[in-house]
This record gives sequence, structure tokens and C-alpha cells, in this order.
Amino acid sequence: MPSSDLAPVKRALLSVSDKTGLVELGRALAKMGIDLVSTGGSAKTLRDADLEVRDVADLTGFPEMMDGRVKTLHPKVHGGLLALRDNEAHAAAMEKHDIAPIDLLIVNLYPFEATVAEGADYETCIENIDIGGPAMIRAAAKNHGFVTTIVDVEDYDALLAELRANDQQTTLGFRQKMAMTAYSRTAAYDAAVSGWMADQQQDRTPRRRTVAGTLAQELRYGENPHQNAAFYVDGSKRPGVATAVQHQGKELSYNNINDTDAAFELVSELAPGEGPACAIIKHANPCGVARGATLKEAYMRAFDCDRTSAFGGIIALNQPLDGATAEEICQIFTEVVIAPSADDDAKAVFAGKKNLRLLTTGDLADPAAAVRTIAQVSGGFLVQDKDNGVISEGDLKVVTKRAPTKQEMSDMLFAWKVAKHVKSNAIVYAKDGATVGVGAGQMSRIDSCRIAARKALDMAEALGLPEPLTRGSVVASDAFFPFADGLLTAAVAGATAVIHPGGSMRDDDVIAAADEAGLAVVLTGMRHFRH
Repeated sequence: MPSSDLAPVKRALLSVSDKTGLVELGRALAKMGIDLVSTGGSAKTLRDADLEVRDVADLTGFPEMMDGRVKTLHPKVHGGLLALRDNEAHAAAMEKHDIAPIDLLIVNLYPFEATVAEGADYETCIENIDIGGPAMIRAAAKNHGFVTTIVDVEDYDALLAELRANDQQTTLGFRQKMAMTAYSRTAAYDAAVSGWMADQQQDRTPRRRTVAGTLAQELRYGENPHQNAAFYVDGSKRPGVATAVQHQGKELSYNNINDTDAAFELVSELAPGEGPACAIIKHANPCGVARGATLKEAYMRAFDCDRTSAFGGIIALNQPLDGATAEEICQIFTEVVIAPSADDDAKAVFAGKKNLRLLTTGDLADPAAAVRTIAQVSGGFLVQDKDNGVISEGDLKVVTKRAPTKQEMSDMLFAWKVAKHVKSNAIVYAKDGATVGVGAGQMSRIDSCRIAARKALDMAEALGLPEPLTRGSVVASDAFFPFADGLLTAAVAGATAVIHPGGSMRDDDVIAAADEAGLAVVLTGMRHFRH
């Protein structure tokens, strides 16, 4: 480390793929008397702005070659970055080999992630793997005792402010922070490359799996006030809370983000072409999901499943939010509303609720897309494919004497989509395209059946109905019924048809009990555990 924590900046090397702000930065550095060295397109951009720039080829004595693959991989570049200024042997080597110090490195990398996201072919992606950039970044960041490393456009203003405040020098604290940012960037870049290469080879379990993200938001706290938290995005661009535009309302909290993601992923299962749909989420579990002739009707039917739990919940919609639906939503306290878009009438209605967050995503998420999920455990993390299992009527097997009616079949497919998003053990009663009872997260399946039925009974009393809406409903179970008791509990609640995976050693006993109760049962052959 230098004897002083201040390091002067006399020469800067600029080599950037993203030219945003490059000219303005170059002018500011030149005005301070800092010599500019640059490569290829960056040098041209600076020269076109009438700035004096020295080519790296002139510095090294070698031309850029091999289509630009080799230009900065040279001792006169890396020696200038890595040399310890207060080391006599280093200084002697620099003098002997005519190596000039480089005090400031400004590099952003070839757009590999963007190239992959655009669906480019294999060779194009390979050509967008940067080699010289990461090598320079790592060298400069290692030598942060003397060299300042900038890898993000958003740090340009901070750099200039630092130089102006310290008479064209940078402090050690600033250089350390920028070095940390630099290594984070190269780590994320390598993670993107290695992950892509694993996908290209269809290697589902590579020896090393690296996860990277970019800070989107520092959160006030985590699940509870004593927990620190932050929100990172992975750049995948999957429509949802990570890509949404927030139009109004307070800053999202950790729990808001988690619940909003759960709500939007669920409502994305309900295709807009099949009609308006609404999902209301509380603590990551659905408390009401419904279709309707209009978006307002879908919301009201979802709300009527469990009005108590809907208070302070998250609402997700599968179609653009309109003013009439917004008016209805505003009748109770709601934390977040997320939809593909919102019209001006809806925005005007919500403007009167300053704390209500309104998010728009532009599109729904693809429920069948291949996506990975990650869960932390002590000492490691679990990686799996996202549960993108989707079934249709043709996938179902009728196993009872009575086959389901057309309406029962429609309601069972709807309930099955909802059950996929309910914490296990999951039981969902549905009728006429709306949930009427949800039992979630219980240690036994029969308890989930009872809780869901009890909620439906409570709502019937609150709405002044003569009987609970579970009468004439269907029921979906995320996993098989190990005994007939859960299925018979649903029958007592009024369910007439059941959809579940099957696969229990007692399936025959459960089917016999269903036949005796006059139930129609279909098996999916697919389980939807969610923990």
C-alpha cells in the first residue's frame, strides 16, 4: 500500500463496450489534464468528440489483431496496471521495459449476457465472451493500493466527484469500494458464461454452480425488522416483480416482493384468452382466486373466498387494470396491485391511495418456461427446475364409476392450477371458476381439508348465504390422499369431484370410498408439493 491513502491519476485507460457517458467522462478527465489511452471503438468515439487519445496499439507497439481478440493482453498494459509504485524492483522493471503507469482503468465488458438474452447463435455468443477486459479489471483491482478501477457507467459521476474533491487523486476507501465492485462484476460475468455453457451442453448438474445478481433495492428490513435484507435481480427479464414498473406507493418491502412474486406467478397460470382472472395472496398463499366476466367481477369473486385474509393482501390481475376494478379494490386496504398494465382511469383512482403500490409488468410470465429456483440451506443451496408442470384434460385419468361433468372438469383444472401455488399440504375447493375454500401449509392433508371447509362455512355466514359454497364444488389436492378420510371430509363439505395425483399404496381403497360417496375422481399423475 502507498504511504498516503491518496493515489494520483495521471493516465487513464478507457475500453468500453457500452459507450454511454463516455464522451462526457473523457472530456472531464482531459480537462483535468489526465492522459487518455483507449482501444478500437472507444478511441474512435473519443476522437470523434475532438479529444486527444493515444491508441493502446501505440502504447504496446503491437497492432490489434485476430479481429480484436488480442489488443490489451500485453506487459505494457498489465505492467502499467500491476506495478507497485513504491517497490524499487517494480520501478526498475518499468524503467527498463519502458512501461508507463496506468492509474485509472475504465472498462465495461462485451455484452455477453445481452447477446444470450437476444437469442444469438452459439458462435456469436462465444465471440461476445470478453477476455482482455476481465484480465485488466482483475489486475487493476488487485493493485487498488495505487490504481482506480471503474466497471459501471453509474460510477462515472462518483469518480469525477472523487477526483475533484481530492485534487485529481482518489482515496484508498474509494479504490477499495471500486475494486470490490470490479471483482463482483467479473464474478457475475463468469457465472453467466459458465451457466450458459452448461446449458449448451445440457449439463443439469455442473460441478460448480455460481449464482450472481445485481442490486435492485436496499430493503428497510427482511421478513422481520431485526433482519437486514436487499433485493437482487438476475437479469433474466422474466415478467414479474423484478421487471415491473412501480407507478406509485411506498417502497416495496421484503415480504411485499415475496408475496407479489407468488401472486403474479399464480395469475400467470390463468391465460387472459380464457377470461379475466384475479389472485389475492396473503403470506405467499392464495386466499382467493377467480375468473369472471369482467376484471371487476373476477376480483369480487376472489375477494368473497376469504374476505378476512384478503385485508392487507397482494392482488394480481391477468389483464390490464381498469377504473371500475380499481374502485372496487380501494374499498379495503391492499398492499400491492400487480397487472400487465393499468389505464389512466385506474391510475387516477389509485392516486388517492398514496401508500398503495401499483406495479405493471407489460406481460404475464410463461408458466411452462424452463426456469431454475434456488433455496438456501445451512452450508449450501438447493437448485431445481421451477415447477412448470402443466396438464390438460387429455392428461387426466378417470378412476371412479362416475365420470365428472363438463363443469366439474373445468373447475378441477382451475383448482389444480391454484393448488400448485398453495403451500403443502394444499387443498383447494373451487366452484364455477372461483376458489371457495383454501387449506394451506398443514402437517396433515385432512387438516387442510377441514380448514378449507371451515373457511368456506365462515364466509357463507358472513355473506348471509344459506349454505357454504363448497356445496357442489370440486376439490384439488397437491398430492395423493394417503387415506380416504381427507377425501370423505371433502365430500361432507359438499364436494362432488376430486382431482389429485394418485400414486398411494391405498389408491384402491380411496377410489372405493369415492365410489361409495358418489364422487368423481380424476388422477393427474403429477404432484405439486410447494414448501
